[in-house]
Amino acid sequence: MSLWLELEQAGIGDSRPLAAVLDAIPWNADGLIAAIAQQYDTGDVLMLAWISRPALEETLATRQVCYWSRSRQQLWRKGESSGNHQRLIEARLDCDGDALLLKVEQLGPACHTGRPNCFYNAIRDERVCVISVAQ
Repeated sequence: MSLWLELEQAGIGDSRPLAAVLDAIPWNADGLIAAIAQQYDTGDVLMLAWISRPALEETLATRQVCYWSRSRQQLWRKGESSGNHQRLIEARLDCDGDALLLKVEQLGPACHTGRPNCFYNAIRDERVCVISVAQ
């Protein structure tokens, strides 16, 4: 039985060793999975980024969110240049382990544009409308 099926059938409070779960994650060909950052207290979805195993391990160890930058091909510690850090409150994997939800405390804007989150382009009818401005 796969680890994901074991967890699907497990009861509340059941657990598995972290190393075994990380080994079972279906990392893509680039060694990444999608990571959604969500403000822990409001539920606002802040951004989507990619995370590698080393980035996830660093995030869990330091509680400061670290992603993998596909454009720079290196670890990207959120806020290292902007000062807009994300402090990890809780990390959750989805049911088949191919997406990560990071509940964070966002310090400053989440988006590199200075907006509170990266989802400021709303699709409305036949148009895409900008719905927020830089803070």
